[in-house]
Amino acid sequence: MIFDLQKEEAQRLPNFKGGEKYFAAKMHDDGLNRFLHGTLIPGASIGEHTHETDSEIIYFLSGKGHVLYDGERMPVSAGQCHYCPKGHRHSLINDSNEDLVFFAVIPSQ
Repeated sequence: MIFDLQKEEAQRLPNFKGGEKYFAAKMHDDGLNRFLHGTLIPGASIGEHTHETDSEIIYFLSGKGHVLYDGERMPVSAGQCHYCPKGHRHSLINDSNEDLVFFAVIPSQ
């Protein structure tokens, strides 16, 4: 299967999961898995949340920021990958002066 996220309409999700500012995403959802190309602007965040029924894999394409994973704050940057397994908590924070751009896969489990 091929899908083109460039052709998907970007959604602006304010205060996503209780985070700051907004999260912009182009998403594809086939009912079992979600794929997204996301951008966090400077000062934006995705609020801390638990993955109850799925996991999430985030690959950072550009920018810098931090992940809060099960209470531990860790820096992230382009070329790194963050994995949040089912049952764990995380948050994504852009505390830099540039966009934090990433590709994420959220498979149902």
